Amino acid sequence: MSLDNLLNIGALARATGTKVETIRWYERVGLLPAPARSAGNYRTYGEAHLGRLSFIRRARDLGFSLEQIRTLLDLAEDRERSCDAVDVIARGHRDEVDRKIADLQALRRELDSLIGQCRHGKVAECRIIEALGPSAGA
Repeated sequence: MSLDNLLNIGALARATGTKVETIRWYERVGLLPAPARSAGNYRTYGEAHLGRLSFIRRARDLGFSLEQIRTLLDLAEDRERSCDAVDVIARGHRDEVDRKIADLQALRRELDSLIGQCRHGKVAECRIIEALGPSAGA
């Protein structure tokens, strides 16, 4: 990017769909390197910032943790390295997604069971309200 193509924080936010405060936070926690400053002391971001922030956003969209993203970014720096470590992180994350899906499916079955007990009567006789009440867990 030439000097003409540098982005201010608002333009970087728009280009990546990221809130300005999130960009500043990524800088504070070290995921995004501190940008250069203009003569007026405004942050100026280049192509590397845009690429890195886009990577972070996509990884967050896929549910990777900040620590996983930090590791992936570090691994991405060594382009000649084997991608085995990247694969381990991705597989571990996928396994966690599978666990969450199983938990959500169990939750759905429980909710289906509660809904199935509904007799469409009065709230005073509602099986769902009864199941959520204090004596339900005892």
